[in-house]
Amino acid sequence: MLNFYKVNVNGKEIQVADYPGEKGPILAIHGLTGTHKNMHYYAEKLKGEYRFIAVDLRGRGNSDETDEETSIFKHAEDILGLLAEMKIDNPILLGYSMGAFISAIVASRLKSVKALILLDGAAKTSEHQRGIIQPSLGRISRHFDSKEHYAEEIKKIYANLGIEWTDVLQDTVEYEVGPAGTHWENKADESRIVADFNSFYTFDPSEIGKDTDCPTLLVYAEGNIGSMPPLFYLDDYKETQASIKDIKTVVSDCNHYTMVFEQRDDIQQEIDAFLEKI
Repeated sequence: MLNFYKVNVNGKEIQVADYPGEKGPILAIHGLTGTHKNMHYYAEKLKGEYRFIAVDLRGRGNSDETDEETSIFKHAEDILGLLAEMKIDNPILLGYSMGAFISAIVASRLKSVKALILLDGAAKTSEHQRGIIQPSLGRISRHFDSKEHYAEEIKKIYANLGIEWTDVLQDTVEYEVGPAGTHWENKADESRIVADFNSFYTFDPSEIGKDTDCPTLLVYAEGNIGSMPPLFYLDDYKETQASIKDIKTVVSDCNHYTMVFEQRDDIQQEIDAFLEKI
């Protein structure tokens, strides 16, 4: 049974979705504009066998707002505080997109991390990523008549990204919005989302990687995003691969978004094999 509760970390509330299981725990961290619901398919596959804990990062979902000066490094501090507050030893970190950057930072600082799974993130960032991500962020500050109106608009955006709409995705998207006076809007603040994205450019894969000692699985999404190229190119991971001592890289034909918005059995098999070894 899912336990849904908030944890106070340094005076800030962080929403946690905690699925019980025998092994683990696995702490799952979502992407730039997501919530814990982005990790649905991985939670469904791993819960029971593993304790699977997914979070809403601050500024998303039901968690408190970010600091005014927000960054992936501030989110990493939240995760370190959350692990300490929950008394979690030897966590396995599973990070997607921005969550992979954050997970890598945490693993570089916390030597008790048992393993690290990076889902298409923790790469060297360039203007290529800005061209794909930044134009889509305007939706965050738009006003909508209802959560259903928001979902309909997001459905149009996601169709262009090669994502098939499902009931799971409808639920995921509706969780992102809330009432604000006479309208509905995304629970996030656009300027702070942009600040988090800009902090990708301060991430040094070599510096982070050389301090990462745990076994690491990197899953690269090589698929085009609709009519656009992949979010990252494999070359963007050269420094990550070179600096982490124990890393395995696998390539999936999914794109950056279908990696979490579809059931990806190929990725799940790689994760299962990786977890078996550790």
